[in-house]
Amino acid sequence: MPKSKFKSYLINLAAAACVYLVFYLIFSNGLVSRTFIDLFTLCCIFSIAAVSLNLSTGLLGELNLGHAGFMSVGAYTSALITLSADSPGNIPILFVSLIAGGLMAALSGIVVGIPAFRLRGDYLAITTLAFGEIVKVIMRSMKITGGGQPLTGISLDTTYTMGYWVLIITIIVIYTLIRSSHGRAILSIREDDIASEACGVAVTRYKLIAFSLSAFFAGVAGGLYAHYQGVLEPSFFDYNQSINFMVMVVLGGIGSLTGSVISAFFLTLLPELLRGLAAYRTLIYSAVLILLMLYRPEGLLGQKELSQRVIGNLFRRVKREESPPSSGVGGSSVTPQENIPVSGSAERKADSDLRERTGTSSGTPEEPLERKWKGRR
Repeated sequence: MPKSKFKSYLINLAAAACVYLVFYLIFSNGLVSRTFIDLFTLCCIFSIAAVSLNLSTGLLGELNLGHAGFMSVGAYTSALITLSADSPGNIPILFVSLIAGGLMAALSGIVVGIPAFRLRGDYLAITTLAFGEIVKVIMRSMKITGGGQPLTGISLDTTYTMGYWVLIITIIVIYTLIRSSHGRAILSIREDDIASEACGVAVTRYKLIAFSLSAFFAGVAGGLYAHYQGVLEPSFFDYNQSINFMVMVVLGGIGSLTGSVISAFFLTLLPELLRGLAAYRTLIYSAVLILLMLYRPEGLLGQKELSQRVIGNLFRRVKREESPPSSGVGGSSVTPQENIPVSGSAERKADSDLRERTGTSSGTPEEPLERKWKGRR
């Protein structure tokens, strides 16, 4: 790895640690209510789901409308493991359950992806949508998942620290994958899968890798949600929730991981901030989304990432626009002058040097020079 890139990664990781430290000081000193802390945790969980969906939809280019189904598989798997262990507050068991939930969701992604990737476009979207609805029906019909009743008794072990750092790990893993040779193959499939296959890229294999990794992190987000909410109900993981995640991806910028995080926080906090306007909350929420899509159709960040390099370039651009133009000598500014004769100026001196080289006489410089060049032609 180049030294400059390694330094950039360290700076970004240090910035993430500083952001966590700021929130930790705010939360630990009681500057905000418990409700805001819970909202921050929920924002981190939804950000993990949105970032993982951006991998399959924004970076792979496959429309996935069943992302909530993978989240449901991870949530129920993680909850059943901790319930069977019967040891609330046991963090190692919680991490094992999160990984198990992610693996079950990834396995579901492989099972769905093998036949689904034979289809393209709207047919693939319909297949993933059907998968989400099938998972919801299965969870309602199995006794182990509560049957028609919600699954209760889940320990509330998810904290804002856990949600935040799992989100950071998710971003690091997906970002590192996309910047690798495998990630370039995935991006080439998004641009043109036929041309990629003609160039020797194993299209089906890379689609399964990206799709299963996206499902894995969706399952981890589901496990965190199960231990955040304490109650699981299949109706939460329906088609509407998948659309919410898709809106987060599109609003943040298709292909931008940090954009998905920003939009997930924005769309999760906005309904709560508008709770006082109960009669107009849905109207304002819809109007804000429409305005953002009209004036930022590419999303909040487009395909860019919010990193220290982008922030540094932004500050330098603002500083360059605000600084006055300089002459380049001692930093003095150029003052406009009017009605000043050009004799002795740099332009006249350059014309004089040109006449000396070409052998023309003084006087009107244009005519002798023009006659001399005409004679040469």
